[in-house]
Amino acid sequence: MKKLVIATRRSRLALWQAEHIGAALRRLHSGLTVELLPLSTRGDELVDRRLDKAGGKGLFVKELETAIAEGRADLAVHSMKDVPADLPQGFALAAITAREDPRDAFVCAKYPTLGQLPARSTVGTSSLRRQAQIGERYPALEVRLLRGNVETRLAKLDRGEYDAAVLAAAGLKRLGLERRIAAHLSPEEMLPAPGQGALGIECLAGRAEVAALVAPLADNTTTICVRAERAVSRALGGSCALPLGAYAQLAGDRLRLRALVASADGKRVIRTEIQADAADPQALGARAAEDLRRQGADEVLGR
Repeated sequence: MKKLVIATRRSRLALWQAEHIGAALRRLHSGLTVELLPLSTRGDELVDRRLDKAGGKGLFVKELETAIAEGRADLAVHSMKDVPADLPQGFALAAITAREDPRDAFVCAKYPTLGQLPARSTVGTSSLRRQAQIGERYPALEVRLLRGNVETRLAKLDRGEYDAAVLAAAGLKRLGLERRIAAHLSPEEMLPAPGQGALGIECLAGRAEVAALVAPLADNTTTICVRAERAVSRALGGSCALPLGAYAQLAGDRLRLRALVASADGKRVIRTEIQADAADPQALGARAAEDLRRQGADEVLGR
């Protein structure tokens, strides 16, 4: 192949991510031309509603997948936390790249930590997972919906519409906005979303030549960890309507996986931690989901 077209969302972060992958592919393959195809997705347009009320994570990827299916693009670059647990038939994740910081970030100009916010302070987030974990630890805080791209969220915070916000640390770092982070939230304080901080490259399952071009970008450690995390989500329904966190860490040949599900208000939180051989990360994720169910996950999730 002499030319690759990457479908991407139009936000500055999505464009950065797509160009990051494009630049890596150009370095790997001399003479390869890489072009971006920026597209607007329903997830970007519906900024006044929670994703779980509007159709879920697929709202960020459907238009990109359509462009691939129609031959207008060869691949798409996604934030893995935005990718549904099950891809549409005929599509495949050709590579998952090395993970950036998987943690969430507390953004606030006046207070250094979430725990120091006064009672009834407003914290903006678009994530039920974050809402639940804030509600569990800091029930006196008011969590409010904050949607839009990174710059839009920060602008609303700067205008005083919120006292603080919680965003993915990886996105802030990729955009050169790390200075806005007042504190990084450890996994013990706020368990990340499955795949958070990692980028995924999606293409048609039958495009072996595309898969071969992007294969060198895959990171084995990140891939193993993200597969385990996504397996938890898949076993529990795979939707952003779930207040669900999952985070895996690889040490040698051992994989440590932590996962949780919660009620949206954080009044009920169920956790599990499992360690096993890293040879079958999907099986480990399924075991974690099974343990969450044994503890009452379906009841907590309103099933």
